Amino acid sequence: MAGDAISNSNVLVCVVGCCYKADDWPLLKENLTTLSKKRGHFKLAVTKMVQRACQMVPEVTDKAKKLELIEILRKVTEGKIYVENERARITKTLAEIYEKDDELEKAAKILQELQVETFGSMEKKEKVEFILEQMRLCYQTKDYIRTSIISKKISTKYFDSKDTDELKMRYYRQMIDLNLHHKDYLAVSKNYHEIYTTPAVKENDAQWKEALQRVVIFLILSEYDNEQRDMLARVKADSNLSKIPYYQNVLTCFDTAELLNWSILKEVYSSHLKSKAGQATTPLDTEDNWEVLRKRVVEHNIRVIAKYYTRISLSHFASLLHLELKEAEDMLCKQVVKGTVTAKIDRLDGIVNFTKPRDTEEILNSWSGNLNSVMTLIGNCNHLITKERMVHQVN
Repeated sequence: MAGDAISNSNVLVCVVGCCYKADDWPLLKENLTTLSKKRGHFKLAVTKMVQRACQMVPEVTDKAKKLELIEILRKVTEGKIYVENERARITKTLAEIYEKDDELEKAAKILQELQVETFGSMEKKEKVEFILEQMRLCYQTKDYIRTSIISKKISTKYFDSKDTDELKMRYYRQMIDLNLHHKDYLAVSKNYHEIYTTPAVKENDAQWKEALQRVVIFLILSEYDNEQRDMLARVKADSNLSKIPYYQNVLTCFDTAELLNWSILKEVYSSHLKSKAGQATTPLDTEDNWEVLRKRVVEHNIRVIAKYYTRISLSHFASLLHLELKEAEDMLCKQVVKGTVTAKIDRLDGIVNFTKPRDTEEILNSWSGNLNSVMTLIGNCNHLITKERMVHQVN
């Protein structure tokens, strides 16, 4: 059968099929090993044989025999690029068996062996499904760093293509869990915004409203920086925000350069931002997140004070923030360290100075500008005096 790939394939498939029907597992194992190593066989023939053996796995009811068949298939396909897809699928089946037996670490470890992103013959959709499964198992085993590394193997541009809504939702749901663990609220807000922009979610009023509400909540919980300001501006410009007025109002509060009273804000919005009976839970159902929101309100007020004041007494500063003197000072110091505001505290006089110190180059430029202005005025005065003298001499 030299040169006859089709007949070669049929013979190999027939051999493993006969062994399976005869329930002769030792012979099946021996033939799979021997035939896969024989030099005269075509790669196509070996591929067909492995594919036929893979089809047997779901049909086997005995767990021990199934595991034995999977292991021999993994050995047979090891290091062979032309059967890499079959090896990946059979490994995923093995991971599912381990997971059912509550051996999550074993399942995660065995699935991590697959570098499916390098498989040239595997479809993009199947690759994404494999990587999502790797992410899920790593997260469940609390291997958060590896989960973050694996997540970067998926290009989010893939979700712009058709029929990817389900995979997109799965991916961003897992990213939300991961970012919540790291308490990266801005990243969580962005993840929910991606879910919100998904066509399947846009078609369902309840789903897009829930997604947009969470975008707003996590956005106001995130720390202030340029990225957060940009995200806030984009969300505020969304026309759908007007359909959830309480969330629009609370977002406007953080976008307006006015002092916020924490007690009043919590009293007005707590009943609307918390979940009601029969509804899905919201991030602000926990007291920890309310404490984070209180800190964001204080930070907002510090930025507002820094905008309108150059100097203020420490006692008045604390009263505007509705905080004790020590807590107000601590919060201000944290904002200075982060670089959000520029301030110096004179504890002897009890004064906070928000004036930004000028560097040497800026001071010299200012002096140079002032000197130029003075010389220009002197030149104008000299010109006017000369003009008056000439007029006086003529007269």
